[in-house]
Amino acid sequence: TFLFDDLIPPSMNLELNEQQKMIRNMVREFAEKEIAPVAAELDKTGEYPTKILEKMAKLGLLGIIIPQQYGGAGLDTISYVTVVEEISRKCASTGVITSVHNSLAAWPIMKYGTEEQKKKYLPILAKGEKIGAFAGTEPNAGSDLGAMKTQAVLKGNHYVINGDKTFITSGPKAGIIIVFAVTDKNAGVKGISAFIVESSFKGYKVGSIFDKLGINASQTSELIFENMEVPKENLLGKEGDGFKIALSTL
Repeated sequence: TFLFDDLIPPSMNLELNEQQKMIRNMVREFAEKEIAPVAAELDKTGEYPTKILEKMAKLGLLGIIIPQQYGGAGLDTISYVTVVEEISRKCASTGVITSVHNSLAAWPIMKYGTEEQKKKYLPILAKGEKIGAFAGTEPNAGSDLGAMKTQAVLKGNHYVINGDKTFITSGPKAGIIIVFAVTDKNAGVKGISAFIVESSFKGYKVGSIFDKLGINASQTSELIFENMEVPKENLLGKEGDGFKIALSTL
């Protein structure tokens, strides 16, 4: 037999540093005061936690991992995990919204976006002016992204996207969505591309909102694209990078 401690090198420090402890305590206090009293009611009614998210935005919690130069807090991964953990202790729904917003919407823009895309979209996400989402799953293409049917065709200065996405976290409320679509149907997964989509784009529509067994305040829906026009400059990375972007983001 052996102790778990035997697996940890003597030089490895697993303690939070002082800044991380301060962040943990601040978020824990916020969650106790602002989230815990309403969490059960939010889950019962399915009401989106708009007021809580507004308060979180003021604390920088919607831009945890976004660099300071783009209006975010620029914190390290351990601090980010700690924030999501403390929020989720009191409300799983708010925790899911926070993690998707930071990890699945902001991160791919940080990693793969042009400087112009970063300057345009990251401050909006950091301030919580718009909530972020990630649209990869389709009715017949969940874990198998290579089976997706949504298509994007370049026409002049716009890509025209047609297709359906499903089970999209924050779908009914999201304003900035990372959308994946096929740009070359003969190239398999190498024919998938990623786009930064705004919910205000022509042809963008929210479909059915799903009833779930829990985490109800995190609304989940279909997204429907009918000749949705996406500016050419909103291509994230290069054509064909979508599968790589999706997997690295997830």
